[in-house]
Amino acid sequence: MTIKTSTTDTAAGTREDGVLKYAQIGDLALENGETLPDVVIGYETWGTLNEAGDNAVLILHALTGDTHVSAGRAASDAPAEVRAAAEAGGWWPTAVGPGRVIDTDKYFVVSPNMVGGCYGSTGPASPSPLSIDPEGKPWGSRFPAVTIRDSVHAEKVLADQLGITSFHHVVGGSLGGARAIEWAVTYPSLVRSVAVLASGSAATAEQIAWGHMQNLAIRQDPNFAGGDYYDGPAPDTGLALARRIAHTTYRSAAELHFRFGRDEQPGHEVLAPKYSERGRYQVENYLDYHGQKLTARFDANSYLAINEALLSHDVARGRGNLEKALALSTCRWTLAYVDSDRLFFPSDTQIIAASLPQPVEPAVIHSPCGHDGFLIEHRQLERILLQSFEAQDAADGQKTRSAGRAYPRKYLRVVA
Repeated sequence: MTIKTSTTDTAAGTREDGVLKYAQIGDLALENGETLPDVVIGYETWGTLNEAGDNAVLILHALTGDTHVSAGRAASDAPAEVRAAAEAGGWWPTAVGPGRVIDTDKYFVVSPNMVGGCYGSTGPASPSPLSIDPEGKPWGSRFPAVTIRDSVHAEKVLADQLGITSFHHVVGGSLGGARAIEWAVTYPSLVRSVAVLASGSAATAEQIAWGHMQNLAIRQDPNFAGGDYYDGPAPDTGLALARRIAHTTYRSAAELHFRFGRDEQPGHEVLAPKYSERGRYQVENYLDYHGQKLTARFDANSYLAINEALLSHDVARGRGNLEKALALSTCRWTLAYVDSDRLFFPSDTQIIAASLPQPVEPAVIHSPCGHDGFLIEHRQLERILLQSFEAQDAADGQKTRSAGRAYPRKYLRVVA
């Protein structure tokens, strides 16, 4: 597991982008009635918040994502490892950055780590407060169950601390899309536009089934120790298996077939005298690679905590039904699905679209790659986001004109 470090505040007027920082948000009341004390939120920012506090864009990561959306810069006197981490390419560099669709010279971009994560926010691997454990040992099995809604409440406190008065956009894909939906409904006065990518309004029975297998893979690892493994070997075998299961759902059957088919890994013979001695197929090697890659950067307990939060996701919980829940929102909605997605099916997005007070037509991301298409098909996604951002800029400009002030820029097109 890799935990990045923050740097100290720089001199006044110096802007840092893509540097992990920490916000102390205090105690967090959870949906289950418990209280998570002394919560910390890890986050990164790019750009500068304007005087009105309303040029902010909230970007929410997927299941095992982190806060580092795009490359940035640290202070010149920051430690070398902090500068290197800030300057490293992020997971969405084509969409976020100077002159990009989400222009960090224009917008103040914020990317927080979800509560329960392992990239700066309070999670199972975090030292527990003295009120819980006088020795400050990791939370481990004592970490309470958190939900998407819990994390959104925590992110709201972060937004308040940063001086954000409203979000120009809240953007998220997959798990991040679930958080974006919850933001639009829970804090409607703060969200002017939301972009939900390859996500749904609630976890389906099939998603719960896939998640159940992933969670069991971790919990049944002999090193899991009920979640209290931090003094010994980590349950890497179980975590890697969970990732293999998940990654299969992130890709389409067609892509796996045309990319790997039944091809053997070079140098391997799959028709061995004994099945226990056979070599590997290429697709097996591919899944093994992604499983091992995750164990090098992620905590197994955080995987469980965040995956359980996704399985509990239901924006209509406690709000009557989906139509009533979405009616609480007042923002513009942009919805997009991947046509080959077999984790969040196109129908999941269409259900949201049809349930909005003013139904919208979802955009389609054409991709043979399945669910991960929302991260792979950059040009298609950026066109969708460009339309959404221009529409909100136009709406903001209309309000400015109505107030008697100059319209800030000329738009080539306006998308309702």
